[in-house]
Amino acid sequence: MNKAIRVLGSILVLTALLLVGVPATAEEEAIPLLGTAGPDNATATIAIALLNKYVIRGYVYSTNSMVIQPALTFAYMGFGASIWGNIDTNETATQSSVPERPGQAAYNEVDIKLNYTRTWGIFSLTGGYIFYGTKYTKQTQEMYLAGAFNVITKPVLTVYRDFDGFPGTYFNLALSHSFPVPVVKDMTLDLGASFGYMLGGSDYWRTYEQYACAPDDTSCVTGGYTGKKYRAFHDGMLMAGVTIPVVQGFTVQPITMFSFPLSNDAKKKVDDVSYNPSGWVGQHFIYGLNMTYNF
Repeated sequence: MNKAIRVLGSILVLTALLLVGVPATAEEEAIPLLGTAGPDNATATIAIALLNKYVIRGYVYSTNSMVIQPALTFAYMGFGASIWGNIDTNETATQSSVPERPGQAAYNEVDIKLNYTRTWGIFSLTGGYIFYGTKYTKQTQEMYLAGAFNVITKPVLTVYRDFDGFPGTYFNLALSHSFPVPVVKDMTLDLGASFGYMLGGSDYWRTYEQYACAPDDTSCVTGGYTGKKYRAFHDGMLMAGVTIPVVQGFTVQPITMFSFPLSNDAKKKVDDVSYNPSGWVGQHFIYGLNMTYNF
């Protein structure tokens, strides 16, 4: 318990916040009327990912470099708080980002998350807030709500609502399952997939129109982001990894992921300019290593 208190103190210093977290595991029992808030013991996780590129929601934010992504998470009785960062070892411009330090290493993102989870038997519901402290694009904020079932494939449907820099709504359905690997005790083969839909909600999301004029020259399309708002089946992700226990509480996970567009509008370019104002969605292989220590 003293260790948990020290961890909590460190998080408070780092984030100046009290609460964020990880969804509580659904309990396999009769569904209580009011639900449960999770175990009353404090838990904490330190993690770091080493990846060949940074891709989120189909948008690529690094290329030709390695990214280092540290994270610190605390959870207590359904509440939690986390801080996550991205270090790009060689910042390069992409269709979705403008580098802060071109050609140099940069700590270019710090995200802070707050949430609360309530569980009813095999179903859990999480509501939360995320601040995206990005330096390669405009900073923004989101609220989100996630419903999860603790059954095979562990489906999770999450709705994110951006109310700041990029007003709009993003829907994501994620599936995952881990299979025991008998070679090593507690080793698992981890498979997952996710699928997203983007619903642009402000003028920021207007799509790119090709320059064109009517024969009488009285009506022209500007050749800019003046079209209809972007709304499309957006991105998909397939994942495979192997979780390997090293010592108690510490695991490593070699991982590979494939990100791809879900529709023609997601990958569309007009005059070699992205139809989507945040950048087109391409195909990307992401690979690397996750390391996690649970207190």
